[in-house]
Amino acid sequence: MKEKMNGEHSLIVGGTKGIGRSVVDLLASQHHLVSVISRRSPSEPTVQADNVYYWTADITDIKSTLGVLGEIIKKNGKLNHLVFCQRFRGQEDNWTGEIETTLTATKRIVEYFVDRFDSNNASIVFVGSISGSLAVKYAPLAYHVAKGGLNQLAKYYAVTLGPKNIRVNCVVPGTILKENSKDFFLKNEELHTFYKKIIPLGRMGTANEVADVISFLCSSKSSFVTGQNIVIDGGVSVQWQEELATRLAAKGFKSND
Repeated sequence: MKEKMNGEHSLIVGGTKGIGRSVVDLLASQHHLVSVISRRSPSEPTVQADNVYYWTADITDIKSTLGVLGEIIKKNGKLNHLVFCQRFRGQEDNWTGEIETTLTATKRIVEYFVDRFDSNNASIVFVGSISGSLAVKYAPLAYHVAKGGLNQLAKYYAVTLGPKNIRVNCVVPGTILKENSKDFFLKNEELHTFYKKIIPLGRMGTANEVADVISFLCSSKSSFVTGQNIVIDGGVSVQWQEELATRLAAKGFKSND
């Protein structure tokens, strides 16, 4: 069995791409024992380290999921931290697929581990979306409802699992630079400049910065933080929309949308 380096075991659901990949990299570098579940094996390991294990499973399949969760506990022991980064990859507004992937599978996995946490430092983190609280034209209805549900799951589980000393929070990233989207934004100078203008901090955030917040929530430094939806968008969502639109119009910004 691999050494539990700092004694903490973290499971990342959906840890081979985007924010999930950054979380795996960061926690592994902090000497967590990291278990990763993904629908497909990574084309290359997220990180070359002897403290990271990968499992493949369709988390919407109950039998497959429970089998893999049992293997993880048998191999790596009780959990300290559970992070949900999975996304439904369907192309249409597939209500059933989105709800099953984002909410039902999450509920099933959380409830499996309720009595399999090391309660000395236990935390659950959901990765949500701005679409969970604001309407976004390009995102389908099912996506909005599922992400809104994560916000409520964080609150509900924070209250019901608090007596077990399990903290539960949700991080809510805005539009950020990920490995699979970074080139698109950096090469599209006009769009990249637009984002820098509307974000109070004057730049786009990165997947690594989201991972930093998740790492904080998976540490004893956040020992009294639970039930929170933490927005990570450089301040763009706290602006008054009408004022922002007026300011952009005054600068000559035009859009056909």
